[in-house]
Amino acid sequence: MSDSTTSIVRNGHDVVDRASRNSIDSDLLTVAETAAMLKLPVSWVYEHARRRGVERIPHFKLGKYLRFSEREVLEWLERVRV
Repeated sequence: MSDSTTSIVRNGHDVVDRASRNSIDSDLLTVAETAAMLKLPVSWVYEHARRRGVERIPHFKLGKYLRFSEREVLEWLERVRV
């Protein structure tokens, strides 16, 4: 199972192997990382995650934590640029 696109089955659950996980993990950003990437305050990121419509920065929740896809945030930034 050295192929990076295969998955390993453990305890009845599919677990993506390390190489695939690393590509997923590298795309996920925390609120602080997103703020740093955009060179904006953390409060701005939280505020725009609460908004509705086009101004809402794309995100998802893992439990109580917000996570951002770097690719989706950059695409969103291109859409809202004036």
